[in-house]
Amino acid sequence: MPEKTSTLQKAIEVVEALSLDEQAILIDVIEKHLKQQRRNEILQAVAESRQEYAEGKVRSGSIADLLEELDS
Repeated sequence: MPEKTSTLQKAIEVVEALSLDEQAILIDVIEKHLKQQRRNEILQAVAESRQEYAEGKVRSGSIADLLEELDS
């Protein structure tokens, strides 16, 4: 863990050495990168769900059906 902290500390020091405009640009780039990563995660989850549905691994029913199944 100390190595990760050291790496993070180095990154912070590098960012602090940037001008305010450069820091703002970096924040924008990181935010866009994080949003794209999240989109990719969602797309992967959707693809997996569709595959499971196509394979018949997904069941549907009401909440009452679910509760009944949990009780049995």
